[in-house]
Amino acid sequence: MRWTLQPKPDAKQVAKLADELSVDETIASVLLQRGINTFEAAKEFFRPTLDQLHDPFLMQDMVLAVTRIETAIASEENILVYGDYDVDGTTSVALLSSYLRTFYPNVATYIPDRYDEGYGISYQGIDFAEDNGFSLIIALDCGIKAIEKVAYASQKGIDFIICDHHRPGVELPKAIAVLDPKREDCNYPFKELCGCGVGFKLIQALASKKGQKIEDLLLYLDLVATAIGADIVPMVGENRVLAHYGLKVINSNPRTGFKAIMGQVKKDRFTITDVVFIIAPRINAAGRMKHGNHAVTLLTESDREQAAIWASEIEQFNTDRRDADKRITKE
Repeated sequence: MRWTLQPKPDAKQVAKLADELSVDETIASVLLQRGINTFEAAKEFFRPTLDQLHDPFLMQDMVLAVTRIETAIASEENILVYGDYDVDGTTSVALLSSYLRTFYPNVATYIPDRYDEGYGISYQGIDFAEDNGFSLIIALDCGIKAIEKVAYASQKGIDFIICDHHRPGVELPKAIAVLDPKREDCNYPFKELCGCGVGFKLIQALASKKGQKIEDLLLYLDLVATAIGADIVPMVGENRVLAHYGLKVINSNPRTGFKAIMGQVKKDRFTITDVVFIIAPRINAAGRMKHGNHAVTLLTESDREQAAIWASEIEQFNTDRRDADKRITKE
């Protein structure tokens, strides 16, 4: 890794900001290097609030995505929530599937096999959808370059909604909706969401149509904070707000699956560093050593005893992963 040092800010600006914030000039200098040059910007950075979150309908194709999901529910279609086997993918799938299931039963999940299918949307996944009567696939953390796969699904009468955060190619897949803040024609104000973050904007949009408020969605932010930490996206803007509130959920009222993981490591309070180095590797280990489905199952499990069993298995996967890392390094 090569470090790129920011140029030293102007001494007068440093002194001015230090005086406005009543902080040491070293802190003021670091803030200026991060583009924080006013009292208000510093306040937003240090004291994130939910009203800093943007309207999800500012994202290109959000109306199309919400309308298609509402149509699927009204028509009692089967919806398949599809995502990669890494932390961002599995948390995204757990997020959207668990939200949809609070009011609609015909929802299933699909995680591709790391070794048989690899990253992204697979032909096997589309064939699975066809064989099992799914007419809508919502892909999270993948799909932005799956032009041939989306066309293949379309031939089988299966629609796609893509929620991704990777940079698109020259052409976009011909999906019903493509949610990606990095689209050139997308005017969404914050470009650095992770895949789970884009998934959260989708449930925020769906919730607003149902008359729900952002406060009703806070319980999902433990998943979003974990994805933000694991995917190493910049901890600024919306990511900072979502991670801040997600950590509060992890430390006060985490989902049953997280409680089970935390019980394995015997730690009471988690920082974002703990999320990155304790929770994330365990979720990742499922996809590396066995199958990403194990992570989604744990993260959507509501029964405490069953969650403890899944967490114990994932703890073993993580131990096996560590041993394999050591062995490979030695070789």
